[in-house]
Amino acid sequence: MRIDIDKDLCIGAGQCALTAPDVFTQDDDGYSSLLPGREDGGGSPLVREAARSCPVGAITVSETVS
Repeated sequence: MRIDIDKDLCIGAGQCALTAPDVFTQDDDGYSSLLPGREDGGGSPLVREAARSCPVGAITVSETVS
């Protein structure tokens, strides 16, 4: 799984961090970022829900092909 956060779109609503706190956090400026070591979602079942909860659609989740 690949998670991308469009930093230009992010408004710092924090819905992703509330929905999947084991994957997302907010940086010092309040914008969304991924926790270290969780760049692939870490197997969390809430990653897609967190992306859907973003009010501006700044998070995209895609499957990676090995």
